[in-house]
Amino acid sequence: MIQTGGVVCMAVADIGARIERARQAASMSQRALADATGISQSTLSRIISGDRVAKMPEIVAIAWETGHTVAQLTGIGVVSERVQCAARATNDSDMAGMRQALLDFLELDAYLDDQAIPATI
Repeated sequence: MIQTGGVVCMAVADIGARIERARQAASMSQRALADATGISQSTLSRIISGDRVAKMPEIVAIAWETGHTVAQLTGIGVVSERVQCAARATNDSDMAGMRQALLDFLELDAYLDDQAIPATI
């Protein structure tokens, strides 16, 4: 991971390698993936090699065309692997039920993020 200005980002080369594996798994040439996503082949090549940072809309387009999720391409695990704490049970409430409700909410939130659906206020 790379930390820039207090923001932690995935290493560019790691994302490029994941995109390359996804491209190969989808049996697509770089040219075919570039055409399908609207990303120039030279830009796609630089993303894959780690010479250029992929922008989120590009990652979403690549994920869509290769049949992968944004989480798979960026290396962010499933929500259940990322959850490190949960609410404390009180008043004889069921901790397992509370944890499941929280996990369901976080899974939905992650799904909406993966699909590039913005949050509304």
